[in-house]
Order: sequence, then C-alpha cells, then structure tokens
Amino acid sequence: MGVFKQRNLGSGTIVLVALVASLIVGVSNFEAATGRETYDKLKVFSEVLSLVESSYVDEVDSGKLVQGAIRGMLKELDPHTAYMTEDMFNEMQVDTKGEFGGLGITIGLKTDVLTVISPIEDTPAWRAGIKAGDRILKVDGESTKDMSVENAVKKMRGVPGTPITISIMRDEFKEPKDFTIVRDVIKLKSVKSRVIDNAVGYLRVTQFQERTDTDLELALAALWTQNPSLKGLILDLRNNPGGLLDQAVQVSGSFLEKGKLVVYTKGRKSNNNVEYKVRGTAGRTAFPMVVLVNHGSASASEIVAGALQDWGRAVILGVDTFGKGSVQTVIPLEDGSGLRLTTAKYYTPKGRSIQNTGIKPDIIVPTATIQIKKTVEGHVSKEKDLEGHLANETEPATPSAVGPATPAKPAGDGEEDSEPEALEAQSDEEDFQLQRALDLLKTWDIFHKNQGATTAKAD
Repeated sequence: MGVFKQRNLGSGTIVLVALVASLIVGVSNFEAATGRETYDKLKVFSEVLSLVESSYVDEVDSGKLVQGAIRGMLKELDPHTAYMTEDMFNEMQVDTKGEFGGLGITIGLKTDVLTVISPIEDTPAWRAGIKAGDRILKVDGESTKDMSVENAVKKMRGVPGTPITISIMRDEFKEPKDFTIVRDVIKLKSVKSRVIDNAVGYLRVTQFQERTDTDLELALAALWTQNPSLKGLILDLRNNPGGLLDQAVQVSGSFLEKGKLVVYTKGRKSNNNVEYKVRGTAGRTAFPMVVLVNHGSASASEIVAGALQDWGRAVILGVDTFGKGSVQTVIPLEDGSGLRLTTAKYYTPKGRSIQNTGIKPDIIVPTATIQIKKTVEGHVSKEKDLEGHLANETEPATPSAVGPATPAKPAGDGEEDSEPEALEAQSDEEDFQLQRALDLLKTWDIFHKNQGATTAKAD
C-alpha cells in the first residue's frame, strides 16, 4: 500500500479544520478560500441534495447520499485514493497492527460458499479442529447464504474471551457440525523463516505491519545463531501487497549500510518531499542475498526490492512487480471515518519511479506452477491497467499483456486471494523460482572463486 499512518494533526487535517472554520466565519470568507468556481459548484450540489431529500419518491438517508457523493468525487482521482467508512477505517487499522480479537481463520468465497482458506496455527480455530476447505454454513445461527466476506469477518471478530458458534460442513461429514469457539487475541505474523537444505536461510514477508521490522530482526538473528554456516539468504516478497512505508525503510535497512538512501518521495507540497535513509546500526551486508518478486509484489515490497537492487546488495529474481509507486496518507475524519489520499510518488535511490512499470528483476524466472488469477478481459491487471492510475514521468508504460490481479489482502479473519494460497500449497521442489534462487546461492562461492581466478590470470 505504501501508507503513512497519521496519528497527530497533519497537513490534511489542518486543511479540513480550516475549511470548517471558514464555513463558520461566513459564506464570503468561504468563497475567498475556495474560489468562486468551486463555491458555485457546491451551491449546485447543495441544491441537488435538498431536492432529493424533499422530493424523491422514497425517503432517503442523507448520510448515505453524502458518503456516495464523496466516493464519486474521489473516484475522479487515482484508484488508491478512497473514502473509508468507520468500519473500513477500523479494519485498515487492524490490518496494519496485525492484532485483533477473533478466531484465527482466513476465509473467502468459493463457488459462492463461505469457505475456510486456512486456519492460522496455534489459534482458537486451529485448536478447535477447523480445517482448510471447511464450508461455513452458519455464524451464531445466521445463515451465510448471500453473506459477504466483510460481514462474516465482522461477525466473527469480537472481544477476546467471548464465544461464537459456527456451523461447518466438511466432505466427510454427513451433516453440518457446530463448533463453539472462544475468541482470543490473534497476532498475525508477517515474517516467516526457516532453513532450506541446511544451507540457505529463507525469510518470507507477507505484508509490512507495525512489528515487521522487529519480527524480521529476530528471525535473522535466530537463523544465523542456529546455523552459522549458511551460504546466503532468500527474501521472499512474492504476493506481498505492501503496507507501512516506514517498515519498508526499516526492513531495507536490515541489509544496507548506515546512511544509505532507501527511498525518497516527491509530492505537490514541500512536506511530502522526504528522503528516507538507513538509521541506527549498520545492516547485515556480509552474506549473498536473493529477493524473490512477482506480479503481486507491490508498493512497500517494491521499495525494498528497488533499494536492494540499486545498491547492488541483492539479486532480484522473478517477474516484473505490480508497479505501484505512489504513497497514501491516511487522514482520520471527525466522525470516525477516514480518507486515504495519494500525496506523493516514491523513487528508488537511483531516481527510478516504478509507477506503472514495476521493478524489473535482474534474473527473469517465470512463475511456472503458480496459477495466476485472470480477469474477465483475459489478462491479469497491474497498476498501469487500473483506471485513473498516476503517470510515470520518468518512463512511459505500455499496456500489459500479462499482469497480476490486485495484490492480495493480508491473512486473518478475512478474505485471501487465490495466488498466495498457491504459493503456500507448493513444495520447495515444485517452486521453480525458489529452486533457481537456491541454485544461485549454492553456487555463489564457486562463481566468485572462478571470477577471481580469471581476473588474476588476465593480470
């Protein structure tokens, strides 16, 4: 996402406060602040709203009409600027915090049936025996037929310690079975780590949450403490839709020297022109590294891949990334709703904008056995295929012939796309991109020794 979280009164909030203040002072001041043309358009809007309220055939909800008008206004901008209702705003905060009260399952619609994609290990649902593929027919006695994933999530999340009953149908069941599960605090881990073939460290970052940098540092320390002879590291950013910008900077800093530029942003307002450099202690730079990316790697993932590529710290392997090079500032509004507003574009250390174009890997390796979700037009959409996308002033984009679906929503008591599921379902042996990365790291020393010998002979 590339999202700033704005906790204090920021520039966007000040603008809103100033606008309200001008309305209180009087119409003439408002005209001066917004311009006569804008004021005339607002008069027309007010007139239309008044006519609808007084004369429409049925009684209307004025609040919904205003929300619809706001959505329509923002739709004229880029596809990442949006109005969020209070529920949507709260849901976004849950995603970035990675912690909520719930059951611990990822759900989605399969053939129009609410289905468990996967239970999260060591959560109430996992301990209760909920399995991937289970069909949820009822939630606390209410049928899930025609129930949206969002509504199902809202019903299943709740205060830790409170019970909920879900009716499950499984292939081996003759009839639905009720599972009563007590909600608990669910902590989503955005970093997964392990050692492959006793030789290479593997880190997968699924999204950039508030604790991602801390979790990644702990995982790195554990990998090398337990396996000091590792030949290198694979950082897997495939299908990572992004997240918090500051976390992308911190993660990049784990592998770069102190003071190195990670990313810089440029916007219309001067306070959006910012350079982000590696802070604190120097990152780990002694081991070879491969970063895996694909069409679902977006935003914050592209920041990390771009920084490591520009500084020559890692080999980027896979296919072109999504191409989302814009930054959104989240501004809380006084009624509990929120505005996600595109305020800047970001650029890699060498000045590349990846808007629409994405990060191009050093080594192109197709996704092979991973199934790519197609759109109705017959190809997968990337940032450059989204209606109203921002332009890239440094490199023109051409329409994609093959590209990815919108980056997947993070796991949790919520919806998950099919592409991350395919990644998880593959064994290491079936994962073509992973195997190429392993081959590269295992032969790294041999390659450099041969390169050194050739240089010595030439001298």
